[in-house]
Amino acid sequence: MPDHDPPAARVALVTGAGGGIGRAVAEGLAVAGVAVALLGRTHARLEETAEAVSVGGGRASVVPADVTDLGAVRAAVVDVEHELGPVDLLVNNAGAIEAAEVPIWAADPQEWWAVVESNLRGAFNCVRAVVPGMVAGGGGRVVDVNSGSGTRDMELYSAYNVAKTALFRIGGGLHAAGHGLGMRSFEIAPGVVRTAMTRGMAVHTDRTEWTPSDRVVELVVAVARGDLDAWSGRFLRAGVDDLERLHEVAPHLGPMARTLAVVPYGPDDPLRDEARSS
Repeated sequence: MPDHDPPAARVALVTGAGGGIGRAVAEGLAVAGVAVALLGRTHARLEETAEAVSVGGGRASVVPADVTDLGAVRAAVVDVEHELGPVDLLVNNAGAIEAAEVPIWAADPQEWWAVVESNLRGAFNCVRAVVPGMVAGGGGRVVDVNSGSGTRDMELYSAYNVAKTALFRIGGGLHAAGHGLGMRSFEIAPGVVRTAMTRGMAVHTDRTEWTPSDRVVELVVAVARGDLDAWSGRFLRAGVDDLERLHEVAPHLGPMARTLAVVPYGPDDPLRDEARSS
């Protein structure tokens, strides 16, 4: 089947939509004319987001579910499709971070795995529940709300960082396997948006500069419209990336640009050709 770009999104499923970045993205997509399905664990908070969407003239569906429960996610997707229609944009935003700022050898094993499950298993479950329908319908788009933390080694938050690094492989695998079927995937780092999670992190206690949530919304809405399809399989950063510049650069992207890979130590590195081909 020849490759093709999917049409602009009509129905989006946003996880973690009860507050923070998820709520901002849901409201922004609704303003852009996309019907939004709001998934999260707390029904009351989802209803608040739905009310805000409705006041702005948008359409919303509330589907409470825990993203780590595949059965619950699948049931939620069925409800969404019945109420709003087929999902053609998935925004994997739900996640968590460790409460304790300690190195990996001091991490609580139960909390460590719970954080990985929230960020990684949750994203996989949503992809597994939604993407087969997208492929059957001719394609769609998946946005992982990722993090710059997933691109580098850090002393703290090892579970969060492991999960975010692995998200690159979910998105990259989706791009590689589904690109010819009309699937597009994007890793978008929101920067440091002022949310309940970031306000509770000791590393941000003295922070005075935050990434405005509307910069995240701007990128996701551009993805929804199909304006950034040339960046499928790659990493974008809200608050740093400018849409006009992204359009200018797109035709000149190298195969490894904005992807996660091992960097050769020099031109004579025996892994150099392998890194390029992979």
